[in-house]
Amino acid sequence: MHSVLRHNAFFVKEHIGMFKAANAYDVLDPETGEELMHCREPNLGMFTKFFRFTKYKGMTPFNVEVTTPSGEKIIRVSKGISFLTSKVDVFDENDNRIGGFKQALFSIGGKFTVLGANDEPLCHLVGKWTTWNFSFQAGDNVLATVSKKWDGLAKELFTSADNYMLTISDQVPAENNSRQLIMAAVICIDMVMKE
Repeated sequence: MHSVLRHNAFFVKEHIGMFKAANAYDVLDPETGEELMHCREPNLGMFTKFFRFTKYKGMTPFNVEVTTPSGEKIIRVSKGISFLTSKVDVFDENDNRIGGFKQALFSIGGKFTVLGANDEPLCHLVGKWTTWNFSFQAGDNVLATVSKKWDGLAKELFTSADNYMLTISDQVPAENNSRQLIMAAVICIDMVMKE
């Protein structure tokens, strides 16, 4: 696992654009503003681009690569075409599947089960649709929280840009694969649940 994931706080900033099909995010250190990671969809197909501008946007597949600013691979997040629910796979820097997410069929505000490498449930990503807040919960323990940060009403009205603050609990060890899954889930909140 890449050392950049040892941080406990990340600011995830979506690139804005009126007519963009590909998703793109920068992950920053909220204290210093330093860019820690880039999240990009480098090989978006023609049909996927077309459907991203329709009401079927949420059903389109994605393959997001998370790298350091210098290009070192950290994780890859992938989803195929979906109809009722989404299944997302997460791969490490060596392209080994380390887990994923399965969206609940009926949930208000959105809910994912976070799965390990053998599809065993690790925790749940639970959302509050009224406040745009999400948390990773394993029983009564909150492993991480995600909250939406607004940059201003005008920007939100004219673009689909979403910015998030991710805070990982100290109880999640620095070398634990859960950190990779948590980072991947922040991308999923925007690309799966809120599009």
